[in-house]
Parts: sequence; structure tokens; C-alpha cells
Amino acid sequence: MTLFQLLMLGASAFFAYKIYEHIGTLQDPTEETNKADTQHDNVASLIEQADEAMQEGNLQKALAIYSEAKFKEPDNPETLFKMGYTLAQQNRDEEALDYYKDALKLAPNDKYIHQAMASLYRKMGEFANARIHLNKSLEIDPKSAITYYNYGNLLVDMHHIDEAKEMYEKALRLDPELHAAQEELEKLQKDVKDDNSTSI
Repeated sequence: MTLFQLLMLGASAFFAYKIYEHIGTLQDPTEETNKADTQHDNVASLIEQADEAMQEGNLQKALAIYSEAKFKEPDNPETLFKMGYTLAQQNRDEEALDYYKDALKLAPNDKYIHQAMASLYRKMGEFANARIHLNKSLEIDPKSAITYYNYGNLLVDMHHIDEAKEMYEKALRLDPELHAAQEELEKLQKDVKDDNSTSI
């Protein structure tokens, strides 16, 4: 065997070894998938624990667990939304709004995020922004009785009484069992009657 052939044989053996070495560093795609699934299951379990803490009224505990879930899976819109909701329950409105906005970037067509943002904007007195999110929520789901009810509440705050009544009526057409809408509508109708009798 010539020197050249010996060199080529050595080079071939070296490259074969390097390829083998590289393959050894690659993970089985199934293993990668299993890891991702396990992590997602862990996050889902954390969210469930946090939800339980919320139901028990332990907001700080819930927030801590949601934070852990967020650390493990930063781009999970459900976690971000629930963190926002928990903060809103603690009257930490600006922080809550930031989390809602982050959740909305990841899930722009989630009607619940739009409704939550509308509710928070209403609480903050930012009625125009609240209206934008209620309109978007109705675009996504035009048959949501609760959205019409919330819209009615916003319009009462804005002193648009006739529009508010229309919203409550729409809510009741979609869900006749929505007693809160019926009560608010009756209040408005009573106020109108009282105003009329006072003016006579």
C-alpha cells in the first residue's frame, strides 16, 4: 500500500469517527418530543394547582404558582392571562394589563382576553379602550350573551342609556337565564319611568 493510500485510509477513518461522534451528540427526535410533552404536562399541572389556589381565595399562592409555570413555558397565553386576572383581583391594574397585553399578542383571537381587558379598562375609566375590546370580542363571537351584558354595563357608565338597554336586550335574547342582564334592564326602565313621573 502506497503512502498516499495509507493517508487516505487514515483520513477516511478519522472522518468516519467524527461522524459517529456527531451522531452520538444528536438526541432522538422522539426523546425531544417526550421532553417537550413532559414539560407541557408539568406546566398544565402547575396551572391546575394555581387554579385551585384561586378558588380557595389564596391569590398570592396562585400568583406564585402561575409565575413558576411562566418560568417553565414563557409563551403560554393561558398562564399570562391567568396571571393578569390574579393581579387584577389584587387591584394591581397596570401589572394586570401588561400580562393581558402579552397574552393577547400570543392569542389575538381569544375573546376572554378581550373581555378581561375591556373589564379592566372600564374599571380604570378608559371607556374608549374598553369599547374597542368589547367590539373585538363580539367580532370573534357575536353570540356571547355575557359580552353584550358587559357592554351594557360599560354604556351605563358612559351614560348611553338607550344603547345600554339594547345591549341588555340582546344579551337576554341570547340567554334568557342571564338574570343579571334582566335586573340591570329593569333598573334602567324604572329610572326612565321615575324621570318621566318627576317631569310631569
